[in-house]
Parts: sequence; structure tokens; C-alpha cells
Amino acid sequence: MPIKRGALVAVGGIGVLSLAVGVGIAWLGGKHVGNLLPPTEECSASVNGQTVVVDFEQAESAAIIAGVAVRRGLPARAATIALATAYQESGLRNLAHGDRDSLGLFQQRPSQGWGTAAQVQDPHYAAGKFYDALVKIKNYQKLAITVAADKVQRSAFPNAYADHEADARVLASALTGQSKSVFSCTVNTDAVPQEVMGRNGLTPRADAVRKDLLRTFGSVSTGGYAAGGVRTGHMEGSAHYDGRAVDVFVRPISAANTTKGWAMAQYLVARADLLKIKTVIFSDKIWTAGGRSDSGWRDYTPPERSGDPKILRHLDHVHVDVLEQ
Repeated sequence: MPIKRGALVAVGGIGVLSLAVGVGIAWLGGKHVGNLLPPTEECSASVNGQTVVVDFEQAESAAIIAGVAVRRGLPARAATIALATAYQESGLRNLAHGDRDSLGLFQQRPSQGWGTAAQVQDPHYAAGKFYDALVKIKNYQKLAITVAADKVQRSAFPNAYADHEADARVLASALTGQSKSVFSCTVNTDAVPQEVMGRNGLTPRADAVRKDLLRTFGSVSTGGYAAGGVRTGHMEGSAHYDGRAVDVFVRPISAANTTKGWAMAQYLVARADLLKIKTVIFSDKIWTAGGRSDSGWRDYTPPERSGDPKILRHLDHVHVDVLEQ
């Protein structure tokens, strides 16, 4: 029986469709598929050719460990020792289990006087107790990382800390601000509920950022908000007018204060996913969550408006704002 012309057209159409689907699948299976998917969420730091990649939980923990060192005025080497220790003991994770009664980032044991189970699972407390013990060690800064760590921990495997020394150095250098704009996170933003200002002029998310900074870094000077909200002093459309932004001042401008500013700026990026942070700006650099976060820190162009150029360039303060919705 001869095939009708209409049937031939139908068969031909199916063939073209099949070819198109096949090409599409092949294209998706190739290198172009990455352009269709959101980038992998992770954090990284690169210093002197050494790159460290961590997930959000590890980044959040590392930021606290380094931040507590900054608060106490300890050198970056103290943070390196602490980070190498936490890497080995817990993988930079706040563990609720361990050998015998060991718990938390440093696997500290309540039975050995480190604190209660709840306390040693509080990263701020745990880091503080580690530094309390570290600074009692004579000339700890001159000791090998493994030796200093073991004098605190009394580990059965003291040489294992050396396995994490290089990565710990990179994270410590970045998160104490010694290396600037080198720590970044790729954060894919999700929708969040819209919030209204609280009594102090900040939304709950913005106020949570303020409190988080205070807990880690201690007494810091903040502004850019006021009871009832602010209506002037910032560029048009600023998150300050919505109560979603906080400025953290590092005045007067100096090398030491710039270092502290970078410690706080990179700390905020490390905890951006947790705290729903949208933007961090400091010292001519900007980081934003979402589609551009995988570009890391970018050059910041200050607004074209009157004002002190040093303030407009954010040389004297870290700006942080949170997601609006």
C-alpha cells in the first residue's frame, strides 16, 4: 500500500523533532550545561598560590575561630593554630559526638574541664577556651603548628595537625584581614519573607547581622540606622532607608583598622548564607550574593554625588545589607 504524502510529512516531522531533542541532550551533556544551572555553592580563599575550598558550615565555623582571635588582639598565627586544630579534630564542623565525651569544633571534653556539653558546642565559647589555653604556652608563636596544637589538645596523633597547616594558614590570613578581598562565597539567593523595621530602625535580619558581629568582634561602632528609620545621607534606593543595612566603622583610617575592616568584611561573606546577607562593601571592593557571587570581590564604583570621597569609597566603614524578600 503506498504511503500517503501526509504520513510522510508526519514521519519527517517526528524525525526532525527527534534530532532536535538528541542535539539538545548532547548539548546538555557537554560543557554548556553549566550555564543552565546555578553555580555550586561554596566558599574559597586563595593566598600566595594556595587555594582552599570549604562549604558553608566550615566557612561559618572558620570565620568565628578567626574572628575571636581578632577580638582578643591575637596574631594571625594563633588563628592558624586554632584552625589547623579544628580541621583535624572535627573537619571544621560543630560535632555533637566524638571519642568518649569529646564534642564541638575542637572535640573538647566536658569531663576534662573544658566546660559543659552545651558550652563546648558553642563555637564562640569553644574558640575562646582554645585560645585561653594557647596563650598560656610559652613562646607559642615560635613553636611548630603541630607542637603548639598538641600542647593544647594532648592528642594521640599530634603530627596529624600538620596535614591541615597549609589550608589553615590561608584561612587565617584571609579571615583575620591580613590578606584582603581573597575570601569569597558563591551564594544562590532564595526568596525570604519581607520584614518591617524594628524599634531600632533595623529589620530583624539586619539586626541579627549587627548582633552577630558584636558577639564575635566585641565592641564595634555601627551606624546607618536610627529609631524610626533614616531618610537622608545615603544614595537613592539605599537599603539603609528600608532598615536593611548596617555600617561598621573602622575609624580613623589606618593600616590596622583597614586590616580589621577586611577581617569583618570577609567574616560577613563567610556567614552570608546563614545571615541572608545580600551585599558587603569595603575599601573599593564589593561582594554581592546571587548571580554575581561567583565573581567574588569586584571593584566598587562609588556613587557620583557630593561627599567625602573616603566615605563614598567605604574606606572608613564596612557596609552590609540583607535580602529584602
